[in-house]
Amino acid sequence: QVQVVESGGGLVQPGGSLRLSCTASGGIFRIYGMSWYRQGPGKQRELVAEITAGGTTNYADSVKGRFTISRENAKKMLYLQMNNLKPEDTAVYYCRYSSYWGQGTQVPVSS
Repeated sequence: QVQVVESGGGLVQPGGSLRLSCTASGGIFRIYGMSWYRQGPGKQRELVAEITAGGTTNYADSVKGRFTISRENAKKMLYLQMNNLKPEDTAVYYCRYSSYWGQGTQVPVSS
């Protein structure tokens, strides 16, 4: 059975940095694309960043140049490095592995 678990969220001040992690157990990790989504207060869930099995990345325009998605297949880990965070980045961040979702980790950006 596949389990997806996010970690690393927490309160951060505007301009600060945070790194989210996601681990996926079960399945053949290296063959799937993975992605980070987020859902802000009163907003729909949106794609933040994605990475293919081969390492090709894609980002939402709102986070380009500030966020970096990466993966370590040997450790079955996915990361999202978030720099220069803004209040509008406040959201619950979700990891998606194939068709499986984690429970989310909260990232409030506030002074």
